Amino acid sequence: MRREIKSAQNVSRMCLVCGVQNEAGLKARFFVLDTGELVGVFDPREEHQGYPGRVHGGVVATILDETIGRAVNVAETETWGVTVEFTMRFRKPVPLDHEVRAVGRITRDSRRIFEGTGEIVLADGSVAAEAHGKYLKMPIEDIATTGFSETEWLTDELPLPAFIDLEQAR
Repeated sequence: MRREIKSAQNVSRMCLVCGVQNEAGLKARFFVLDTGELVGVFDPREEHQGYPGRVHGGVVATILDETIGRAVNVAETETWGVTVEFTMRFRKPVPLDHEVRAVGRITRDSRRIFEGTGEIVLADGSVAAEAHGKYLKMPIEDIATTGFSETEWLTDELPLPAFIDLEQAR
C-alpha cells in the first residue's frame, strides 16, 4: 500500500531513537502519512544486534514505543507522551542491514491519556512485531530541562520522500 508523506517530524540532538548526533543511536526519521498515521524509518546497524543478523528485541520495542508515543504529535503538536504501559508481540525476526518501518496510530484519546497501536513492517510488507501502548500527555517543560525546544529539538533537514510503501500495515 503506497502512502503519501505529508510532513516530517522534528528530530533531536541526542535521543537514542532520533538523535542526529548520537553515534550509537538509530537515527530514525518520522513522517506523517496521508492517513493521519505516523511512520518511523530507520536502518539498524551491527551495534543494534541481538542474535547475529537480527535486531535486538529491546531495540524493536524501543522503536515501536517511540513511534506510537509520537503519533499524538500528528494532531497535538505541543503534546508529548510518557509511556505508562507497553505490550508487544514478536511475530518474526527483524533483520539487520535493511530499512525497517514502524507505523503508529492513536486508538483512544482523552484529556490526560492516549493509547495507540503500531507494528514493525518489513520490506516484504510482513509484520515482524506489533504493540499497544498507553501514554500520559505532558508538556515538554515537565519532562525535559529548560531550553529543550531551542537546543535539542531540531527540524529534520533531510529531503522529504513523497511516498512510502506499507503493504500490510493497517
